[in-house]
Amino acid sequence: MERWWNRHRKLHLWLLTDLVLLAAFFLLRSNKTLMNALADHVTTPLKTALAVFWSHIPVSAAEMMYLTAVAAAIFWGANLIRALVKEPHRGRTAYRYLLSALCVVLTVWAGFCLMWGVNYHTDTFQDRSGVTARQGTVEELTALTAYFAEGVSRTASEVPRDENGLFAGDRRIILDRAVTVYESGWERFPSLRIRSVRPKEFVCSEAMSAMDFTGFYWPFTGEANVNMDSPAAFLPSTVIHEMAHQRQIASEQECNFVAIAVCLGSDDPLYQYSGWLMGYVHVSNALYRADREAWQRFRESLPETVRRDIQSNNDYWNNVHTSFTDASQSVYDSFIKVNGDSHGVQSYGMVVDLLLTYYKPFCV
Repeated sequence: MERWWNRHRKLHLWLLTDLVLLAAFFLLRSNKTLMNALADHVTTPLKTALAVFWSHIPVSAAEMMYLTAVAAAIFWGANLIRALVKEPHRGRTAYRYLLSALCVVLTVWAGFCLMWGVNYHTDTFQDRSGVTARQGTVEELTALTAYFAEGVSRTASEVPRDENGLFAGDRRIILDRAVTVYESGWERFPSLRIRSVRPKEFVCSEAMSAMDFTGFYWPFTGEANVNMDSPAAFLPSTVIHEMAHQRQIASEQECNFVAIAVCLGSDDPLYQYSGWLMGYVHVSNALYRADREAWQRFRESLPETVRRDIQSNNDYWNNVHTSFTDASQSVYDSFIKVNGDSHGVQSYGMVVDLLLTYYKPFCV
């Protein structure tokens, strides 16, 4: 045993360190006071500093890391095959290569738990803002749908459109303006007051679409990355959603609520319309399950331009959907549950409960 340990001593120590770090995280993550302190005073300031640092380059550092990881994996596989062919002790060789790969994976996982996993166990946005999700009646949901239907109809004519009547806001202008949009939400939600950094466009956006992602936040660089291939009408609200993750919000449904609320409070018509559109889609989908006839009435009341934006978005995601999409979402669902959210990807629907609480005073 000692000989076996010493033969790959550095790798074994590396593995042991990873296991200790991961065990410490899973043992301590239920200590909310500790997680809050870690997030508030260490990881969030660090990620903000990283985002500022990487903002000086025009491309996504997260995407470069992903591509580097893919290249490294190919190189590792080729070297493993070569070593198994040339080296005499194939068992030792395979063990060394596989142990090295395991150590790398566990190190990344441990880093991810530190830089992002802690946020699943801190005070939530609901805790910090006082906006608490609650279930409502069908009548309240109908009134909320009417509120968003009116808002999206009113703002639909204030945004540029192409020859087919579809939203045609310039994508890069949307990203450029993102750094000031959050200021409109600081007074209502002080916990969102963090320096804004321009989100990054993901060059391999078609690959992101294949995984059913409109964007993602990468804690190792602090960057909010967005899909530039999907329909532009939802891009502004997607941008605000991903930037909400920069503000220590792990919950997807809370980020969706923040995206809608911040966009509606903005004076930028591109962001306003996208927020109303995102909100309408969420609440009307909920109404569809509760009262299909009421849903149909609201649907028919929308301007043709709004219906086209919604249909264009539906068509896009239906066209890119594959078995790989299902597998990707299954993995993400498992990831959310492992980090303490028992709802998994279904938890996205809870945004309606938050909207019912916050916008009830306006639905009269």
